[in-house]
Amino acid sequence: MARIKFGTDGWRAIIAEDFTFENVGIAAQAIADFILSREEPLYKKRTAVVGYDTRFLSDKFAETVSSVLAANGIKVILSHEPCPTPAVSFFIKDRELTGGVMITASHNPPQYNGVKYKGYFGGSAGSDIIDDIETRLYKTPVKQIPFDDAVKNKMVLVQDIIKDQLTFIKKYADMKLLNKKKLRVLVDSMFGTGATYLGDLLSKTKIEVDYIHTDMNPGFLGNAPEPNGKHLVELMEKVKRGKYDLGVATDGDADRVGIVDNKGNILTGHKVMSLLLLHLLENRKMRGGVIQTICGTGLITKMCKEYGVKAYETPVGFKYICELMVKEDILLGGEETGGIGFKNYIPERDGFLSALLIMELIISMKKPLSEILKWVDRKYGSYVYEREDILFPEEKRKAIMDGLKDKPIKSVLARPVVEINGADGYKFICDDGSWLLIRLSGTEPKLRIYSETSSSKKSLQYIKAGKDYAFSLF
Repeated sequence: MARIKFGTDGWRAIIAEDFTFENVGIAAQAIADFILSREEPLYKKRTAVVGYDTRFLSDKFAETVSSVLAANGIKVILSHEPCPTPAVSFFIKDRELTGGVMITASHNPPQYNGVKYKGYFGGSAGSDIIDDIETRLYKTPVKQIPFDDAVKNKMVLVQDIIKDQLTFIKKYADMKLLNKKKLRVLVDSMFGTGATYLGDLLSKTKIEVDYIHTDMNPGFLGNAPEPNGKHLVELMEKVKRGKYDLGVATDGDADRVGIVDNKGNILTGHKVMSLLLLHLLENRKMRGGVIQTICGTGLITKMCKEYGVKAYETPVGFKYICELMVKEDILLGGEETGGIGFKNYIPERDGFLSALLIMELIISMKKPLSEILKWVDRKYGSYVYEREDILFPEEKRKAIMDGLKDKPIKSVLARPVVEINGADGYKFICDDGSWLLIRLSGTEPKLRIYSETSSSKKSLQYIKAGKDYAFSLF
């Protein structure tokens, strides 16, 4: 039996290979033992929420987790249907629960599933919590009662946990502003838990919402439910052909967003985050720190300097962003993959709120999204980000990282490297601010290579140079 290993954002594995009912039970027991070991008041409450996505058998894996927690004396509120991850996090914080578990592999390919643990603060558990849970794996025999018995004795309550999240988002978003202009929006739910909730949120506004891929399909048509250019070709084409003002996609568990402009062009996560920051700072007049990961964009760094707000940088993984959001006055924190959290909400990503704020931006600036993007480029300069993911064997992971440490890149396409950041992989920053990052995925067996320069052509050349160098190390 393969050992359970928690990565960047929980434990993910291939269904029926490592992700089995037996292993899910073992993980649930470790989570129960962690909760029972804590003395803080919210842990003493011993009530957790469990949610799940639309993947194969996610509902049954959620029942397994629930029955294990219940057998250990922890009361469970189980979602009555597939739900967004932020719904779980919001429910925890709003109801002041002990914590929660989400059964999801988020944006991973369809053969994966996973377990995410959410802390009492309503966000991704940090290394202190995850490390504690990991030390408890395999230490205690799994206690489990039949799921139906757990429901009958009211240790498991099956409820709608989504409505609270949606109610709060309606209060956070400027619904009056969203009712001022008739936008046409096409939503791709990518067969995930986003379903038709954006339309529900906008039902009393002038914004017209159409959908694709809202039905449940655990195979995701063979694609990963990740909102990027590779997987959103249909959305891009239909937005352009149908003359929509905006295209929106949410990933498998609806905590990430993908944005397509009125011309059918997909925005990078960096551009989405930059536009959201612009809207909060300029139109909403909000203030606070801004968090990016090590693969963040120089555009946001420039914007932070202009507006006099503090910029933070973390390793890849929203748990690191969450830790800062809990401790500091943070306006916005996000990842290059479209996962963004906001001030005065939960320290968690939310695809729905991100989408509504982009709509607010379009209405506030009285311009099509494509024109807003041109304006940003004229004002701040061109920052073009590229990334390539390469399947990479586990046994070579150490060799490539050791090689980059011992023989670091000194120049990229003749641009001298003036700084090396080793916080997560190795980021080589050149004298003109362009950069190349090589790191290992914490959720999949992949090597990820990232770059940012002033043009797509140059960024892709950086990627190729980084790949060639990395593979020359062994």
